[in-house]
Amino acid sequence: MSKILIMGAGSAQSNGVINCLLNVENPEEIIGAGSEPTDLVFASCKKKYLIPHSNSLKYKDALLKLLNFEKPDLIHFQHDQELYIASRFRDEIIATGTKLFIPDHKTIDTCVYKYKSYLKFKKAGIIVPENCLIKNEEDLKEAFLKFKNKDGYIWLRSTNIGGGGMGSLTTNDFEFARNWITMYKGWGNFMAAELLSPDSVTWLSIWNNGELIVGQGRIRKGWYSGGRMLSGVTGITKVGQTYSSKNISEIAINSIIAVSEKPHGIFGVDMTYDKNGIPNPTEINIGRFFTTVQFFKEAGLNMPEIMKDLALYNRHPNLKNKIDPLADDLLWLRSMDEKPILTTSESIFDKLIQL
Repeated sequence: MSKILIMGAGSAQSNGVINCLLNVENPEEIIGAGSEPTDLVFASCKKKYLIPHSNSLKYKDALLKLLNFEKPDLIHFQHDQELYIASRFRDEIIATGTKLFIPDHKTIDTCVYKYKSYLKFKKAGIIVPENCLIKNEEDLKEAFLKFKNKDGYIWLRSTNIGGGGMGSLTTNDFEFARNWITMYKGWGNFMAAELLSPDSVTWLSIWNNGELIVGQGRIRKGWYSGGRMLSGVTGITKVGQTYSSKNISEIAINSIIAVSEKPHGIFGVDMTYDKNGIPNPTEINIGRFFTTVQFFKEAGLNMPEIMKDLALYNRHPNLKNKIDPLADDLLWLRSMDEKPILTTSESIFDKLIQL
């Protein structure tokens, strides 16, 4: 039996992947590893290893020791920083006999640093919001002059590795923006941009040596606890909805090709609509599935299973359509301490008493 090691096990980012891999006809042995013991207890896998955080100097040796001990056939990462760090010593990982299903390191570097991917999108002629890197107060002043909307607002966010809308902020107040960047020690690591609409869409895809295997669109209908964040963005989808659009899939594919000549692995393109109703790519989540990937599995598209079949057995899925194979308007509802629900809008209202 093949063995798969899932990193960050027990976290929200990884639990869906583990569940998808375990809920197949003939599951491989799934083991988990992570740096947070209070996360690991929630992992569904039987074996759970506690190792140092990826930013620790002890991380590399601990991971290689684990790989040499367990001899997994495949390792999968669900956290940007950990993927980026492990990618730098990928040859040593492969030397243990463990496979990786990730892009080359240059592509990973481009995607985890958002300003680099923005430059790639722009060079490829893809419509994107105007951005600039904020190195000092003069750059910030210039950003307000160039990017502010009719109400004076611009969008700020960190360019560093990290999800959940890290450091993001909508503001029309220069002093507040300056203090915000200073608080984050972000001079040189923040970017400013034109403020887009609140509407966003994601297109999650798997590629194998330049070949698109499958891609599926999803609308994010709201963030969980978004009202508690200044930006309104938490990175935690509250309601996801399957959605297909030729325009969205084409923009997503063009964005992926812009950052990689021969895409390989998992590419999740986040897009936000501009005032003209055109989805603009804002980032590519690289080498990992989004947190709600179990949504697609329950709807009939098990992307982690497809990933491991390609990586371990070079086995391609039998899909009627490789682009947006799921029906539109399926909903995935999430709430704190409750099991997610797969439903439709009609089904929700059928169960409600409306006065």
